[in-house]
Amino acid sequence: MQSDDGKVISAGPHPGVEKPLTKATLIEEVSRAVGITTQDAGCIVEGIVESMVRAINRGEKVEIRGFGTFRTRQRQARVGRNPKTGARVDVPPKRVPFFKPSKALRNLVDKTGSAPVP
Repeated sequence: MQSDDGKVISAGPHPGVEKPLTKATLIEEVSRAVGITTQDAGCIVEGIVESMVRAINRGEKVEIRGFGTFRTRQRQARVGRNPKTGARVDVPPKRVPFFKPSKALRNLVDKTGSAPVP
């Protein structure tokens, strides 16, 4: 489904909401922008994502200028609650992925307010 301005919107569980940029959509966009086959673009996108995942898993920061930084954060052990029974549950420490957007991306999103970027 398309809106009046030509954007693809979802007819699924949240009608009127734009579809997310998926890996498949990104591959199609790279293919069109660079003028290569979708298979070649898929290899490129997959290679970039795999490299980023490996670096983050090793505890390294992945910094993409103008977009943001991916890294891990250490969460401390804590006591949680089972929402069904209310019983105390020990939650062990863990590493979680974290993304910090660049100042340029924050400013771009802030300028547009609640309206999506065209």
